[in-house]
Amino acid sequence: MHDTIADLHRIVYVERKVQSPARLNLLADFCIQELDLRDIRGAIRERKIPGVGRAKQWGVAWEYDGKIRLAISLKSLLSNLAGTTPNRIDDLMGEVANVQLHSPEVVLGYVMVINRQLDDQQGRWTNWFRSCLEELSGRDAPAWAPGTIEAHVLVEAAFEPDPSVLSGAADFDEFFDTLVARVKERNPGYETQLDPT
Repeated sequence: MHDTIADLHRIVYVERKVQSPARLNLLADFCIQELDLRDIRGAIRERKIPGVGRAKQWGVAWEYDGKIRLAISLKSLLSNLAGTTPNRIDDLMGEVANVQLHSPEVVLGYVMVINRQLDDQQGRWTNWFRSCLEELSGRDAPAWAPGTIEAHVLVEAAFEPDPSVLSGAADFDEFFDTLVARVKERNPGYETQLDPT
């Protein structure tokens, strides 16, 4: 995770490529590696996923039997927390509902890297964002509400003077374990393919 934050710092703060599509490539590679370790092999980064309204690019996606079964949205919030944090929650709900209305069984994860240094001392916006993510997480039968997700990770980082992870890195194990458990529950044929006995 430290390498991801250092790379994000280099791209956004040193090279000033704020909109670079490559800014979260290391995070995508990390997600793919973690899925692979849990027997979800062949995930790729930057994949367009069909939705009801339109197809949209997701950070990581995994396909099985000709259909996207798992996707992870990778985001960063590095400026103007007060102005953009509420919009990010709206974006999240719209993004996932679009995909779920097309494929209700799809498993969705969400990772946000937030620059904690831009928040106030009490972490008002960071805590509010975390609270919203917790309310929107845990999607599973029988609660299949569109606009909710199976799991999330909120990574708090500092970028000045040196990039560092403040919190959230330890949450990734539970995040990936949850996503993989849901994928295997909803795609029993894949489980059989892994272990034919």
